Amino acid sequence: MPLSSLNQEVALTKHHPSMKTSVHRYQHHGTPGAAPGMLVPLVPGAPTPPIRIMLYGPEGFEEHEVRDVKALAECCAQWPVAWVDVDGVSNVEVVRELGKIFDLHQLALEDVVHVHQRAKVEHYGQHLFVVARMLEYSTRLVTEQLSIFVGERFVLTFQEEHPGDCLEGVRNQIRNKVGRIRHSGPDYLVYALLDAVVDGYFPIIERYGDQLEELEDEVLLRPQASTISTVHSVKRDLRAMRRIIWPQREALNALLRDDSPLIKAETRVYLRDCYDHTVQCLDLVETFRELCADLMDVYLSSVSNRMNEVMRVLTVISTIFMPLSFVAGVYGMNFNHDQSPWNMPELFLPYGYPIILGVMGMMMVAMIGFFWHKGWLKPFTFIGQTDVEEKHKPTLP
Repeated sequence: MPLSSLNQEVALTKHHPSMKTSVHRYQHHGTPGAAPGMLVPLVPGAPTPPIRIMLYGPEGFEEHEVRDVKALAECCAQWPVAWVDVDGVSNVEVVRELGKIFDLHQLALEDVVHVHQRAKVEHYGQHLFVVARMLEYSTRLVTEQLSIFVGERFVLTFQEEHPGDCLEGVRNQIRNKVGRIRHSGPDYLVYALLDAVVDGYFPIIERYGDQLEELEDEVLLRPQASTISTVHSVKRDLRAMRRIIWPQREALNALLRDDSPLIKAETRVYLRDCYDHTVQCLDLVETFRELCADLMDVYLSSVSNRMNEVMRVLTVISTIFMPLSFVAGVYGMNFNHDQSPWNMPELFLPYGYPIILGVMGMMMVAMIGFFWHKGWLKPFTFIGQTDVEEKHKPTLP
């Protein structure tokens, strides 16, 4: 089965419940040279995906799971707003049938099936087509395409096949009549969906922030090869998130800027707030990416300083033993005293051996004192170690 991913860098899981895509791959589903608007089956013989419909207005609300796609037209005509949520795009026959019911453009339907799209907004006459990307983190960063069609009285959403989403809060608002969603049109529902998607970015970004804080302490105090590997992994995920959030910001800006009759003026105020949240997410991602680059520099500096410490200790030890080795080498020479009284006469002293050991000991103590006076034997401090210790020091009441 073909695999999908966000442009160049994003991992996707979700063409089939039992399959997961590889991380950071890109593959287009279409055949080169194929006619535009053709819907190619992703999974031949795929079952009909679950279709949930929520019908609501100021006076009431209904929620159903639809089995017969053709029955949607009658249901939607009886309520002010109809939200049809399709959980899966593998069955292209269902996508094609829904396109006929809601009079959707074939190019937009092709983008629904090919789930590698960037976030965007496109105008197709009587309806708008909006693409957003939802984020999730379990054991790795995963993104899912959310395709949204909005018309005068309906909102049609397509998700990839994956359990759960970030839209349950919107459903609860409709069920419990919370806020103004039941008193507004489809444009406000689109805002609520996009706001839920953007709000889902914050916990994941905060998770990376906490992870980077732990990595910062580890890089400063216990730099290891596995640490820099984790920093690289976090930086790669942040780069993938930037590729998701940046187009999302541009899509929201397009909804604010374009004069579409489907987006009311009062809804644009809320979309502006959603746009601000997206900018905040992008700023956090950029900040954390810069922190990753700084951590790599600090890691290299910490490793270099640790190597300097080791070399300093070895140099001190070698320097101390150099004069001792000289003395031991001198008295290890084999000169015959019988040939000349000048040939190492101190070898015949009754206390020559302890005298030489004492001299060697005095030389060692003198050199250690000299090194200490110069400050060469003071404890070594890693870069940022003082800041880390101050941060973890308990605060007195």
